[in-house]
Amino acid sequence: MFNWLKRRRRRKLLEVPFPEAWVAVIDRNLAHWKFLDADERQRLCDLVQVFIEEKDWQGAGGLELDDEIRVTIAACACMLLLGIEHQYYRNVKTIIVYRSTVVTPESRSSHGGLQTTGPGVPIHGQAMLKGPVLLVWDAVRHGARHPQRGHNVVYHEFAHKLDMLDGWVDGAPPFATNEQHARWVEVCTREYDELRDRAERGKRSFLDAYGATNPGEFFAVITEIFFDEPIELRRKHAALYGVLAEFYRQDPAERVARRN
Repeated sequence: MFNWLKRRRRRKLLEVPFPEAWVAVIDRNLAHWKFLDADERQRLCDLVQVFIEEKDWQGAGGLELDDEIRVTIAACACMLLLGIEHQYYRNVKTIIVYRSTVVTPESRSSHGGLQTTGPGVPIHGQAMLKGPVLLVWDAVRHGARHPQRGHNVVYHEFAHKLDMLDGWVDGAPPFATNEQHARWVEVCTREYDELRDRAERGKRSFLDAYGATNPGEFFAVITEIFFDEPIELRRKHAALYGVLAEFYRQDPAERVARRN
């Protein structure tokens, strides 16, 4: 009964025309919009419309939320859903947005009975396993407008939320088949180990060294690059691009090439 009511509510919601002002926000703030065909644009708008309505949005640190903030975040988050089966990120109920960089509280740890305190860490986003997504608005807007930099905090944090759907943060989101999972593990393990080795030796890599932190961060980092720098990723890491394209059921490199 609950699922039927939810589907009915979503259908009613999508009967309302997508606001032209929201289209203008997406066109201005989401660089990938220009690469989408008409069907993809319509699908993205439908996703955004439902996503904005169903999430609890909270401004923090004095930030007053407006449509530009909600629509930009929703459009970035929903880009990841364009080709896959989904429930509008069922594990995300609340999105908390700050104006600028947030510093985490001081960390405390114990070593042999000795209590130590570490400084807080500046962050642009955070996805909590059974909690909200935290985002910083100026980082969101900058990343969405400038994909050539290869950093999009919304892609990153919502990739974590896809990873968390099975209750674990292990860099392996739920897959449609065992064969798809096996290919993912084979390719991503090899790429992750290579990135970690290069990072340990201080060697530069096309993939952000932050992805060497752990498999969960690796998945979030390669998701950013898959959407932001797809042609270079396909050229330099073809197998990695292939498993990402298979999972997301999208081919952003082909979109960019077609437009150019």
